Amino acid sequence: MAANSQGIQTLLEAEKEAAKVVQKARQYRVQKLKDARSEAAKEIEEYKASKDAEFKKFESEHSSQTTSSQSTIDAQAKTQLAELEEAVKKNRDGVIKKIVERVTKSEPQLHQNLKKVEA
Repeated sequence: MAANSQGIQTLLEAEKEAAKVVQKARQYRVQKLKDARSEAAKEIEEYKASKDAEFKKFESEHSSQTTSSQSTIDAQAKTQLAELEEAVKKNRDGVIKKIVERVTKSEPQLHQNLKKVEA
């Protein structure tokens, strides 16, 4: 019986040792995942920072073109507005006269769908 109990004891010790090895492997895996996540987060932040810097550089290089284009567009808009105001001043009296003529000139007539009903 002593030999049998010693064999069982050896198996229990081996099982405990295996459980410790498995636990260490799990802890190692969890630590590696945490390390990988933190490393990935660092890489993402670095990439984001580099892209932000690249965008700011691009924006600063092209902002002068936007400013000159905007000033050109503003000048054209002012010119067109001045032309429209001049046309309004020039044609105002004639347009008002035509509108008044159309409103006051009324020729009453029966509707085309109206039919005479005989009793």
